[in-house]
Amino acid sequence: MSWSIGKSIYRKEALEKVTGKAKYTDDYSTSGMLHIKLVVSSYAHAKIKAIDTEKARAVPGVRAILIGQPFPLTGEEISDRPPIAFDKVRYHGEPVAAVIADSPIQAKKASELIGVVYEPLPVVNSPKEALLPDAMLVHENLTSYERIEHVYPEPNTNIADRTKIRKGNMEQGWAESEATVEASFSFAPSDHIAMETRCVIAEIRPDGFVVFSSSTQSPYMIKKLMSDYFNLEEGKIIVKTPLVGGGFGGKVSVQLELIAYMATLAVGGRPVKLVNTREEDMITSPVHIGLDANIRLGATKDGKIKAAEILYMFDSGAYSDKGATVSRAAAVTCTGPYHIENVWCDSLCIYTNHPYATAYRGFSHSELLFVFERAMDMLAQKIDMDPIDFRKKNSIMPGDTTPTQTRLNQSTVGNLPNCIDQLKQLMNWKDGQVTQISERKIRVKGVSCIWKTSTIDSEASSGVTVTFNADGSVNVMSGIVEIGTGTKTVLAQLLAEKLKMDINNIHVKMEVDTQTTPEHWKTVASRGTLMAGRALLKAADDATEQLKDIASRVLMCSPDDLEVGNEMVYVRDEPDTFINVKDVCYGYKYPSGYSIGGQVIGRGSYTLRHLTHIDHETGQGKPGPEYTVGAQGVEVEFDTRDYTYRILKAYSVIDVGKVLNNKAAKGQVMGAMSMGLNFGSSETFVFSEDGKVLNPRLRTYVPYRYGDHPEYVVHFLETPYIDGPYGARGVGEIGLIGMPAALANSLSMAAGVDLNKLPITPEVIWKVKGGGG
Repeated sequence: MSWSIGKSIYRKEALEKVTGKAKYTDDYSTSGMLHIKLVVSSYAHAKIKAIDTEKARAVPGVRAILIGQPFPLTGEEISDRPPIAFDKVRYHGEPVAAVIADSPIQAKKASELIGVVYEPLPVVNSPKEALLPDAMLVHENLTSYERIEHVYPEPNTNIADRTKIRKGNMEQGWAESEATVEASFSFAPSDHIAMETRCVIAEIRPDGFVVFSSSTQSPYMIKKLMSDYFNLEEGKIIVKTPLVGGGFGGKVSVQLELIAYMATLAVGGRPVKLVNTREEDMITSPVHIGLDANIRLGATKDGKIKAAEILYMFDSGAYSDKGATVSRAAAVTCTGPYHIENVWCDSLCIYTNHPYATAYRGFSHSELLFVFERAMDMLAQKIDMDPIDFRKKNSIMPGDTTPTQTRLNQSTVGNLPNCIDQLKQLMNWKDGQVTQISERKIRVKGVSCIWKTSTIDSEASSGVTVTFNADGSVNVMSGIVEIGTGTKTVLAQLLAEKLKMDINNIHVKMEVDTQTTPEHWKTVASRGTLMAGRALLKAADDATEQLKDIASRVLMCSPDDLEVGNEMVYVRDEPDTFINVKDVCYGYKYPSGYSIGGQVIGRGSYTLRHLTHIDHETGQGKPGPEYTVGAQGVEVEFDTRDYTYRILKAYSVIDVGKVLNNKAAKGQVMGAMSMGLNFGSSETFVFSEDGKVLNPRLRTYVPYRYGDHPEYVVHFLETPYIDGPYGARGVGEIGLIGMPAALANSLSMAAGVDLNKLPITPEVIWKVKGGGG
């Protein structure tokens, strides 16, 4: 009998959210709080010649004005970014000053009176432009920046990092290829559009403690980096994170916290609040990465892929931030979920004069899969092979090796062929890809295959504590940030299963406080369930041992003879001999008055094992623990006259290892699918020739509205991942990553042309078809 696993349990924070009582960072205020307003650049690339703050300082209520300084330079991999622009601006929307005032209105009024004199510079407007021999350098002093090991900036270029994959023998691969395709792909940066914009509150207490409240996915990284950048005692930095209104990777970076700290320092430690407007959240804070790519694939006539040559040119924007890590992750899984013996890939992190990039749900995988899966369809068409059969024939399997030459097994890769077979059945693939439904309209199906691993830091860890209350109920403390994923509810389910107890008697602390909550590296990469789940199970084992130890002395037996379950500690083969958990979880008091034990507090931690860096010359190594695989499809209704289309159905078949919360998992996947379809069909920044974002607001940047969604069909397969809690794999991102490719494949089939640029709008189709001359 399952106590909790696989059931659709309501999320622990659901009542707070649906009643509107849930509090987010901007909901908190204190007496005497000051407010920050940013002044941002109107140029994408320019020298800062002068900043005039005199009129702004005269505005009543203004307490201080910050302008850029040469130090500190910040960045997790390359220290290339001042918190406020100094000497020059490198993207449209970059902060150039910050006003601190008594009220938001006073701060805004003063910010509008600050005069900035710019000297425009040539703009680098795409990765391909950045690589031209005469391209303007975004960072002239690239070689002087501090950087971590295993990142490789190239002097006197706009290349912040290059990751290389060299597997097999390319000459042999091309010699064995009887058919080849070659193509280029591109899409511009875009945004995450989390419902809650970024917000931070900071203060320096009289005792010297620096306290942040932040809408962030990485409170412990804030603590570490603030210590590094400003030479603060790490033990005197406290970061609090309440519920977060969506992150999708966009709230991983440490940005506003830097400005907020400098602001509170400038006003004697008083609490200050900085909250982004929607426009600032879209272009001033970090964005979703863009990409230019070239790919060449070769295969035999019977459909066996023999060679893949790939160049990924990621648009990291003005600063490297997470761009270097994203481009490295793309190299690791550069071929999609296929076994290819001969692979050459260069994945570049490139500076441009666009807003700088951070993590985005899927962390390079939707981006690289759009490129690779489009090429797969093109190659299948060239050899006249069914695109699903072509994918199944080349599926990566247990015993095969990844691009980084890691050998996989059933646990670490799951079963992609089964996912493909299930997708074919759900989509009624046997009925054909194209169906004529009227004189003008056709119904068309497109597919893609997906895989994802997580290339997080090899020393990343997670800690969990469980404490018992006197009534036998349990409190769970984890540094996971609740960003809408429901991971903390899954932790409660895991504990209920482990302790065989009612999940309603498990209480989970939603807020994170780095002074009291066990550390979880970052809430990213679909690693929450794996890492915190494993740490929780260790904490449960620790608590169980304590309960058995105390109960054994009451029941007069060895602890080895006891089991814990149904809120009792009982003798294994004599279950009628027991004591209630509530009678021993705070120790036990004998009738005589003697007492033993004390409050049961279980602790556990988990670190991913056997991960390595990858070799700089070959890419060989083991950068991730396991791969989640799946197959996705899209069915569209396409108007052959005016090139408009409607997405009717979207499909996902995913090998999740083990379903922990059925409805929550399906909801996660559906939400991710909708993001992927948005990315593929409509969401993008439009840049002017001088690098300005022309659509930084929701009226002109077009995500799905109510009624735009297709029917979502989600199906799970279960090949247990041995290291996962109860066999589970991460599922938070996987639903997104194949959707842009599946949409592009269906529309390319419908329009009869190769659609290799996102987003795919009717206007884009018209142009590719030769419209407009």
